[in-house]
Amino acid sequence: QVQLVESGGGLEQAGGSLRLSCAASGRTSSTYAWAWFRRAPGKEREFVASIIRSPGSTDYAGSVKDRFTISRDNAKDTVYLQMNSLKPEDTAVYYCAAGPRATRSLDDYYYWGQGTQVTVST
Repeated sequence: QVQLVESGGGLEQAGGSLRLSCAASGRTSSTYAWAWFRRAPGKEREFVASIIRSPGSTDYAGSVKDRFTISRDNAKDTVYLQMNSLKPEDTAVYYCAAGPRATRSLDDYYYWGQGTQVTVST
């Protein structure tokens, strides 16, 4: 089993920045891919970004590309999501996920955090 705990959410103004962290514990060596998803009010959970353990290849949703950066500190078993140039439409609960494959599908991620709220004001 792998446990994931997100932190770093909060309230930010449009144009500002936030950094989310996802600390992993347990059998982290069994995971290959890590990702961030988000669920906006009234919408389904959607893919944001993913990263694989090695060599660290990344993938981004078009709506966040060039604004968000996913990274991983293997020594700390922590994944980060640096969010810049925030927009009100980025408001959502952000979830960290881990699994055996780096895809954009929720079904390919076996482990999930509890989520952290990000609110972007105008």
